[in-house]
Parts: sequence; structure tokens; C-alpha cells
Amino acid sequence: MTTLSDALRRWQAAGLTRLEAQMLLLHALGRATHERAWLLAHDTDALPDPAARQLQTLAERRLAGEPLAYLTGEKAFHGLTLHVDARVLDPRDDTETLVDWALALLPPDAPRRVLDLGTGSGAIALAIAHQRPRAQVVAVDASADALDVAAGNAHRLGLGVDLRQGDWFAPVAGERFDLVVSNPPYIAEADPHLPALEHEPRGALVSGADGLDDIRAIVAQSAAHLAPGGWLLLEHGWDQAAAVRNLLGAAGFMQVQSRRDLAGVKRCSGGQRAD
Repeated sequence: MTTLSDALRRWQAAGLTRLEAQMLLLHALGRATHERAWLLAHDTDALPDPAARQLQTLAERRLAGEPLAYLTGEKAFHGLTLHVDARVLDPRDDTETLVDWALALLPPDAPRRVLDLGTGSGAIALAIAHQRPRAQVVAVDASADALDVAAGNAHRLGLGVDLRQGDWFAPVAGERFDLVVSNPPYIAEADPHLPALEHEPRGALVSGADGLDDIRAIVAQSAAHLAPGGWLLLEHGWDQAAAVRNLLGAAGFMQVQSRRDLAGVKRCSGGQRAD
């Protein structure tokens, strides 16, 4: 008889982290992935054969590099549980840095217009809408598939976000916002880490020879869509902060600065439009 604890030990020995093994086992058993305490109370229970087969399939896919969120179909982000799949990027914890900065700029008791460019699963837009219910949040993505995922998340969470399809600012022509946020593609075409991301949509990752093509486009177009005093906040690569700040400064933004993620990396940069 194979017990639940036997299965966990086997897949940890194969290379999964303890948390990954627990979450995949719970998913194979049809239980919520946060019920790790249940596993401790049932560690001597027998693992049913169908669950063992499903666990093997899931574990092998994870060991081959597929994101855990795609295997379980969900990802925790800034206090929300999002449904995600291979149509969108797996939301990273680092991106919560961008959300925290955005929330610091948005008074909780005042209406503000917020634009999220390249929304993907809707993670950033929905986190802001959840924490700032008086904000009017518009979320744009060029991918109809991504917007389908975002719409499903918005509906399930009961959060009102205006979803629009198109390239960057095209769907909001003539409109202005108090805050524009974006986690755009920022990986260089020849980046050696790209093969490790092969399971995620390449169009949401890669942006030209130096990874900055989309950030350049957003910075160049953003002033026309920001209200006086409005802010533009961008997530970027670990080594791109100085280059992004230079782009913002050259475009006339004030108070140009960066924010560090939990690892101490300058993960986001932004600036304020002059009045």
C-alpha cells in the first residue's frame, strides 16, 4: 500500500519541493491546494490508484518545467486566488511590488481612473480593484485568449474591471488616467533563460533585442493618456532599472524612481507626469 506520506517522499526525492508535492497531491485527490494541514492529519491514508496516476502525470510535467499554476489551474496573488492556464503568464510574487506601489498612490476614499496595460490573467487590475473599490479600472490586452482568462477571474471574484482588446493604448484613444501600470514583455530575444520559460506565452515575455521595445512604446505614448500629475509604473527585468529610469527622464517624467522586490531587486520603475 502506498500512503500519502509515501507519495510525498517519492516526489520530493525526484526533485519537487515539499510544497509543490503537497499541492499536486491535494489537486490529484480533488482537494483544495491550501489544505496542507489535512495531509498531515491523513498521512497514513492509502493513495487511491487513480489519484496516484494523476499525481505521476502532474509531477512529471512539473519536473519538465511546466509552471505549478498551470497544473493546479490557480495562483494566489495579492490576497486573491486567480484561475490561470497556458494562455497567460503565471503571475509572479515579484509583481506584487508593482501593486503595492500603485495602491500607495491611490487614495482609498477617492475615485481614480487606473489603466493596466497587458493585463494577462487580470492579476494587477483585479488586485487594485479589490483594494480600491472606488477606482475605475480599465485593463487592456492584445490577446483575446488572455482577456478571456481575465474576464473569468473578474466574474468569479465579483470585481468590476473594464476589459478591452488591443495594442497598448489603442483601445483607450482620447482617454486619460490618474495611474497607468504595466508588467509588459521585457526579456531580450537572446536571453539564455528563455528556454526555462518555454511553457509560457512567448509574446508576453520577449520584447526586442534588449527587452525594452514595449517599455519604450509605453513610455513614449503614456503622457498623452495621463492626467496632469498622473503616474506611470512599470515592472521590468532585474538589470533594467537604470535604463527604464533614463527612458522616463528623457520623456519628461518627474520624480523618477525605482522600487525593490522582496529579494532586494529593483523590480519596478516609474515617474509622474508634470502638470
